Amino acid sequence: MIYNINDKFEESFVIFKNTHQNFIQLSEDRNPLHTNNEFAISKGFKGIVMHGNILNAFISYFIGECLPTKDVIIHSQEIQFKNPVYLDDKLKFTASVSGVYESVNAIEFKYYFRNLEKKIVAKGKIQIGII
Repeated sequence: MIYNINDKFEESFVIFKNTHQNFIQLSEDRNPLHTNNEFAISKGFKGIVMHGNILNAFISYFIGECLPTKDVIIHSQEIQFKNPVYLDDKLKFTASVSGVYESVNAIEFKYYFRNLEKKIVAKGKIQIGII
């Protein structure tokens, strides 16, 4: 297999306005926490909070486009949201191979997203299959 325990991958992502707007259009999730600045501030945030599932789209991009092989499929993924993400946030995504299961052609990654303040905004695990 081409993956080894502790192999590390990094990508950078930015939550642009069009990313946010396109996600709202796709998901039809117009919850005021994600769309109304005054509402979000009244709930203790510094502005509208980006949808957490935008990060899942970044994970999909990582698996589908950034790995050294394209013959992969996501078996499962887990995400824990730790801190809010805001419009124009720059995020660093880091994933490390935490398991290689040759008998079933599967790879497991542990990952996290950090903002520019070095705060972890989300973390989790992804298991992929080599097809």
